[in-house]
Amino acid sequence: MTLAAALSACSGGSDAPGSTGGGSGGSGDGAAPAVPAPAIKISPATGSAKVRPDKTVVVTAANGALEEVTVQAGGETLEGEFDATRTKWTSKQPLKPSSRYTVSAKATGQGGPATATSRFTTLKPKVGLEVVDVTPGIKGETVGVGMPIMVRFNAPVQDKAAVEQALEVDAEKPVKGAWRWIDDKFVIYRTAKYWPAHQKVKFTAHLTGVKAGQDTYGVEDHSTTIKIGAAWISSVSTRTHMMVVRRDGKVVKTMKISAGKATTREYTTTSGVHLTMERGNPVTMISPGKKEGDPGYYKEVVNHAVRISNSGEYVHGAPWSVGSQGRANVSHGCINAHPSDAKWFYDNFHRGDVVKIVGTDRALEWNNGWGFWQMPFSKWQKGSALEA
Repeated sequence: MTLAAALSACSGGSDAPGSTGGGSGGSGDGAAPAVPAPAIKISPATGSAKVRPDKTVVVTAANGALEEVTVQAGGETLEGEFDATRTKWTSKQPLKPSSRYTVSAKATGQGGPATATSRFTTLKPKVGLEVVDVTPGIKGETVGVGMPIMVRFNAPVQDKAAVEQALEVDAEKPVKGAWRWIDDKFVIYRTAKYWPAHQKVKFTAHLTGVKAGQDTYGVEDHSTTIKIGAAWISSVSTRTHMMVVRRDGKVVKTMKISAGKATTREYTTTSGVHLTMERGNPVTMISPGKKEGDPGYYKEVVNHAVRISNSGEYVHGAPWSVGSQGRANVSHGCINAHPSDAKWFYDNFHRGDVVKIVGTDRALEWNNGWGFWQMPFSKWQKGSALEA
């Protein structure tokens, strides 16, 4: 009887004080099932090798929310973002090739905190893409408002859209612009209108991890800050034989000039929008395609020469033609000026300043030197890999 009474007392179930309400599958004493700790999953999994740099790092949490995710390699942290519920974290940028990554994650939930770690390595690409030259890129240089940004790579780019997407131009005074691919290693950025004067422009190539082609990945970023100076714009008329120089719209110099005599095409000054490219003092000029003794051969040493095309055109001093300057065109195609005027121009010019020439029947080709402004912007944009 005593045993039976004891069994009867234990069978009260849902009527006993502190009961959970008669749930099934519980422990014999009526306690609630244990809540599991958060389960964290990381991809790539620990130990993974030769992971592609364009692989996305993904961290997820079940039974809880992610509190913190850190992905690092070589002291650099990979950026990423959580979803709205903080149960998923996704990287936002490519991985760096030939690197060892460590992923650390923390999560919290009703079942308590949890941590997880993954270590993996990225592959070494057969071809590592990097920027080998940016023009302009001389430290401390001030350039003109017509200056393009010219970028050369060390290897051919197959996926031009992916690489172009990684090229950023950030101007203090933004203006519309576009990239145009000249060949597989060379791309140029030109604005639709001249740069607004007096500002800084930062160019950044976010190349690290970008897949540029088969077995080709960007291996490092590149950044250059460009200083745009005053708007120096020179207007040349081969008909009036005059050159007017304006700085920020104000006339600062008027010069008598003599242009190409136009007896042949090569002696005809090109009309169009030129950019100043480089300078020399002195520069030796030799007739193209001729040797000493040939008719029309010349070899002249000129002072204070500023190049405006690749077809041999300069603005330079010409003491021998002072009598023709302002009156007649007698040069081999250059813009001849009085020695003092040429020196002034030489001393004041910047690469990328604008020289507009009118009055001849020979147009400057868009790819003659830096004649990029000769191409309409609507056509220029079509050279972009991102244009539809």
